[in-house]
Amino acid sequence: MNKKNKILKSAKEAFSKELASIKTLSSTFNNNFYKAVETIRMIKGRVIVTGVGKSAHIGNKISATLTSTGTPSYFIHATEASHGDLGSIQKNDCVIAISNSGETSELNNIIQFVKRFNITLISISSNSKSTLYKNSSIGILYKKPIEACPLNLAPTTSTSMAMIIGDCLAIALLELKGFKSINFKNIHPGGNLGKDLKYVSEIMHTKSDLPIVKKNEKMSKALIQMTKKSFGCLGVLDNNNNIIGIITDGDLRRKLNSKFFDKKACEVMTKNPTISDKNLLVGEALNIMNRKKITSLFICEKKKPIGIVHIHDLLRLTS
Repeated sequence: MNKKNKILKSAKEAFSKELASIKTLSSTFNNNFYKAVETIRMIKGRVIVTGVGKSAHIGNKISATLTSTGTPSYFIHATEASHGDLGSIQKNDCVIAISNSGETSELNNIIQFVKRFNITLISISSNSKSTLYKNSSIGILYKKPIEACPLNLAPTTSTSMAMIIGDCLAIALLELKGFKSINFKNIHPGGNLGKDLKYVSEIMHTKSDLPIVKKNEKMSKALIQMTKKSFGCLGVLDNNNNIIGIITDGDLRRKLNSKFFDKKACEVMTKNPTISDKNLLVGEALNIMNRKKITSLFICEKKKPIGIVHIHDLLRLTS
């Protein structure tokens, strides 16, 4: 077997091992999982996630996911907890401890601490006979996996399973709390996610940039306006300045004939164009435009256009 085939065979075997164990997780979402979600939802404090080694890395990620989806959380390394960080765990908090074996000795001080102060301890492990599971207020148990490592030693499959359980906790809590896009925007102001969560009103073209004409405008003049504004479209307004139609490059090609320039804008337009509210998020606008196969979107207040966004504006922002 050549080197390339050996590498690909190894990757496929590792993937198959992880996937087989991940599929067993459906049995983990049982009454204990429900109790854990409800307990976290009701606490007045924060969710402290802890672990050692690879479980610590997974715990850090789970804590970050919880915080970013509306459940205040922070990570404490189990070793550091024994050297002063236990003091940051408060009575109204709850602790999530991650350990595949459930016998990680570094977790013992945390177990003793939460018992002493009657703090809820939720465990994520694969060993129902372990010290961690037996001392937990709620134990989330998954089937002991075969690690993707050919020696069945390096934490691989087990850490993937713990991370998925953490993600499922976060999403269940997100839905229970009614966490919405606006909440994401408030706590993700930076990076690509923050850009995607801008409102269209923050980037739209307004006032004199708007490509609009009255419904009775002759196409000979309307076409000049359309070319001048460079959006590849024109919004058509009625006598009350409500948008009633749109003229696109496609409309021009379909209806161009010898009498075209004498026609009124309302005779060429496509009726009932897709419009949006100013509070639409950039990500949502991009989805609408992709789904409708349109390149420009008028932003309106009670059908009166106040702005326009082009798909290039959105792509520049989200790329």
